[in-house]
Amino acid sequence: MTYWLVANPQAGDGQRGRDFWLEHLENAGVSGPECCSFQEQGWQAHVKADDVVMVAGGDGSVNAGASLCVERNATLAVLPSGTANDFARNLALPDDPAALCELVQQGVTQLVDVAEFGDGIFLNVAHIGLGTLPARESKGSAKKLLGRFSYGVELLRRVNAKRGFQAEIQCDQAFVRGHWLSIAVSNGAFFGGGNEIPQATANDGFLDVIAVKPRPLFQLLLTFFLVQFSGKSPTRTSTVVHLKGRRCDILTSNKKTVTVDGDEAGKTPLHAVCRKHCLRVVGSDVVSTGEAEKSRPGLE
Repeated sequence: MTYWLVANPQAGDGQRGRDFWLEHLENAGVSGPECCSFQEQGWQAHVKADDVVMVAGGDGSVNAGASLCVERNATLAVLPSGTANDFARNLALPDDPAALCELVQQGVTQLVDVAEFGDGIFLNVAHIGLGTLPARESKGSAKKLLGRFSYGVELLRRVNAKRGFQAEIQCDQAFVRGHWLSIAVSNGAFFGGGNEIPQATANDGFLDVIAVKPRPLFQLLLTFFLVQFSGKSPTRTSTVVHLKGRRCDILTSNKKTVTVDGDEAGKTPLHAVCRKHCLRVVGSDVVSTGEAEKSRPGLE
């Protein structure tokens, strides 16, 4: 078995780079991992089924590591070093780097889902509409200064400038058509630096679709806080529609940008399928938010 360490020096505030993790891994008994970069060519072909690919970076880097691990049937170990680190939240990973590296050394693993779309995958969320703005515009010094809160700041700054878009959403047998401010297709339970998807988990075999209608800012904020505090999606609301299914198809009247796990990934239409338990990850648990419903292909 080989340990591979892939560190993104641009992730987060830059304090958790390769040297930082090498020291903690060495102390935990993981010595001399193969250090590499996703910008380098060739090493990926040498990753074997029993290897562990350790990714020190944000959700975008973790996405690349997950793609490799699914392809090579290897194990993914997330070393959170980015701004949002939403996928790490799904695994309830220890905040203490020493404890996390001990977990890597012990080899405790779980199986989680991956959402496939086109030629790519996402672990956390695909966004269309307002939700794409933080990934497209919260960059550079503002992102480093505000950290995960830069996502929310960017949304609040721009929410009144967005008029929404027309789209059809097909999720298994459920279908809705309407005018939307934002559509999020979630594979996991978190987005935007720790905001929860109600009644979700990363290993239930379902995608969660949260579609938000254009409403005044106060109404949007009130709905957001009610959902966050209750841990449940309302069964019927004038602001939010929550669908659940194994596959999701979104068609928009005009081409719209799609972002996945914090990076731009093309334009609509979006066709996503949940692949249950196809990724092995280091972790002792998989988080469920609210009253996660694992058995039903949810409706509105």
